[in-house]
Amino acid sequence: MKPSGDFSPLCQSFFSKRLISQRQASPHTISAYAQTMRLLLTYAQKRLRTPPSMLSMAQLDAVFIAEFLDNLESNRLNGVRSRNARLASLRSFYHYAALEAPQHASVIQRVLAIPYKRLTRRQVSYLTRPEIEAVLASVDKSTWTGRRNHALLLVAMQTGLRLSEITGLRQGDVVFGSGAHVRCEGKGRKERCTPLAKPTIAVLKAWINEQGADGSRFLFPSSNGGRLSADAVQHAVAKQVTAASRTCPSLADRHVTPHMLRHTAAMELFQAGVDRALIAIWLGHESLDTTQIYLDANLQMKEAVLNKVNPAQSKPGRYRPDDKLLIFLKGL
Repeated sequence: MKPSGDFSPLCQSFFSKRLISQRQASPHTISAYAQTMRLLLTYAQKRLRTPPSMLSMAQLDAVFIAEFLDNLESNRLNGVRSRNARLASLRSFYHYAALEAPQHASVIQRVLAIPYKRLTRRQVSYLTRPEIEAVLASVDKSTWTGRRNHALLLVAMQTGLRLSEITGLRQGDVVFGSGAHVRCEGKGRKERCTPLAKPTIAVLKAWINEQGADGSRFLFPSSNGGRLSADAVQHAVAKQVTAASRTCPSLADRHVTPHMLRHTAAMELFQAGVDRALIAIWLGHESLDTTQIYLDANLQMKEAVLNKVNPAQSKPGRYRPDDKLLIFLKGL
């Protein structure tokens, strides 16, 4: 069957009409969806030997999309989470296509029926209080970069802001005085305010005074005054963890990411006895189920529960080796 090229106009209108104009999606969302489409079109061009602009909806059917998703896992070594994220982007496009191109309803419905893969939810990792103190103490505050990194790490560990929220902060987002807080626009363009502790307030005041108060400036700028990149923050975190591991051996074999600092803030709140609903508001979670992961990871709380119950009394049994013939048969 000769390609009709009907995919290209649908794809372009999906981004310009649906995402940008109607939904006013964030640049991050648009970038993630565009990356998925680029991966799909690159795979289709190689697999079907058809230029992306000439592809048809009929070619990109459920069988082909399933093969593409399998390729992400086998050749690009994407995990299940990444595979599901790509599928979510494609489902959004095919939902849009169902309205704009009903003649392809049968193809679209089969694609939308592709299920997400189940994944194992690992327990979150976080820093303990000694590890927090070791990381903060390891920063060389005699340099401009060191003072910036120290303020950034302190804000991240105390507020639990996401990486994109921290790098997007401007001086005007910090409010001092009574009810000092930092204001940010989080996921889903939801604005929230997070209180600041006294030590954090003192550090931020000194940092802003050093930079020169200007509400439009980035709170944690790069060396040229622009927005700090995610890679730069990851490098700063890794550098301080390596330095801190000399005095805190538990950090030696740990891979600490900027997002782990968010988990650390949440666990500090949990261990202080803060209610789960309040932590969800603090972190900007849409659902309490998301906050549940911190409760699951709190081993101290589980140990406290164990101490309140009477364990069953039992004695260890005596070991008796199996008969030689049974051992032989089990080995077969």
